[in-house]
Amino acid sequence: MDKIDNNINSFNHSISLTERKTLLISGVKKIDNFDEEEFLMETTMGYIIIKGSNLELIKLDTLQGNVSIKGKINSMNYLEEQTTKENNGIFARLFK
Repeated sequence: MDKIDNNINSFNHSISLTERKTLLISGVKKIDNFDEEEFLMETTMGYIIIKGSNLELIKLDTLQGNVSIKGKINSMNYLEEQTTKENNGIFARLFK
């Protein structure tokens, strides 16, 4: 398992958006949560939230760390990580 994690960590992170309909992301470590309006993923460059409507996971390549999503993309935001313990982690910020 460590070998797979090391391979994903060595991949470059990139995002390609075509006509706000097709999103290709590389360097994805894991998908934490998704539905038709939001995706939360951990990438080699940190957590990213994709928001939109009618979002669908089209392709997931766990070995290469590639994800393909289709639907109407409204926003993409990276979450800044806080190092303080009082923050209670990334999910506490998401669900305030």
